[in-house]
Formats: sequence, C-alpha cells, structure tokens
Amino acid sequence: MWSFYFHELVNSLPFFLKGLWMTVAVAGLGLIAATIIGFILGIMRAGRNKILRFLIGGWVDVIRGTPFLVQVFIIFFILPGVGIELEAFPAAVIALSNMGASFICEIVASGILAVPKGQREAATSSGLSGFQQMRYIIMPQAMRSILPPLVGQYVLIIKDSSVVSAIGVVDVTRVGWLTVQRIPEGLMVFGLVGILYFAICYPLINLSNYMERRMSVENTRL
Repeated sequence: MWSFYFHELVNSLPFFLKGLWMTVAVAGLGLIAATIIGFILGIMRAGRNKILRFLIGGWVDVIRGTPFLVQVFIIFFILPGVGIELEAFPAAVIALSNMGASFICEIVASGILAVPKGQREAATSSGLSGFQQMRYIIMPQAMRSILPPLVGQYVLIIKDSSVVSAIGVVDVTRVGWLTVQRIPEGLMVFGLVGILYFAICYPLINLSNYMERRMSVENTRL
C-alpha cells in the first residue's frame, strides 16, 4: 500500500511544482512590495516627525500583534462588504506585503537609529541635505545591521505565505491539502510540502548566516 501511495505521489509532482511556482509568485511579489514599503516607512519611523512616528508605530503594533490569518480573512472576506472585492491572488499578495512591511519597517528603523548621531551631525555641518545624508552617510552604514535580519525576515515571510492557501490560492500547501484527500498518507504528502519550502528557504538561511558572520567579523575589526 505504501508503494502505491508513493507512486501516486510521484505522479502528482507536476501539480506540486505548479503549486511551488504559485508560492514563489505570491511570496516574491509580496517580498518586493514589503521591502519597498518597509524601507520607506522605516526611514520615516526613524525620522524627527513625531506624528508620523506615532502613526507608523501604531500600524506596526496592530499588524505585528494580530494573526496573519485574520489579516488575510479581513482583506479577502471583509473588504468586499465595503465595495473592495479582490481575487484570491491579489488579496494574498496585499496581505503578505502589509505584514512583511511592518516587520521590515522596524528592522530598517532600528538600523538607522543604530548609526551614531555624530555621523548625521557631521553630514549636516558639511552642508548635505537630508536626502543626501540618508543616501550617502546614514543608509550605507545602517545596511550593515539591516541586511542580516532582513534576509532572515524574508525566510519567515516565505513560510507565512502558506497561510494564503486558506482563501483558495493554489500554492504548494493547498496542493498538499488537496493531495492528502486522495493519498491518505499525510506524513508522505506534507513531507514533500516541507521539502519544497525548505528548497526555497535554505539558500536564504545560508545567506543570512553568512551576513551575520561577516558583520561580526567586521565589528570585531572595528
């Protein structure tokens, strides 16, 4: 019986690969949008405008303090009640982008605030504008502490993308749920699902570890 299930699972591989591609598409678009939005909000979060810092901080606290599944359901099921109807795919991307941006915002803000104030003061005395200070002085230094946790956050976002299967997105997790109804060997089916997620995340895990080691070595030299 086990060999029969394994044979059926092998025959289902094309469907898993299609689901994997959907996972990559949702997570990839979500990561791009989350990174752009997160950096913009992170820079404002580390700025001097107290109102913006308060508003962004409140948004970050709400998103980070509520389950991602609830956020997905609100976007997909609740927004249509106010006239905003979205298909499953764009709803998944928006939810993932929103969630990822809140975490990336805090990473970026922390990295910017970690740069010594003397650097900004020196840049100001040199006549650089605020934009020039951020571009040439602050951000290059901040990126050293931003990149390792940022790549680690990418791994978490990719894994969290499995939640979007709950609204009908046929990603690799959804394919697993559909397959297990036909092949009642859950360990085998979701073992394959886990392997496919691992194949995506493992290179990023190694990259994050490499950046952390490199940063530690550079800090030691300094």
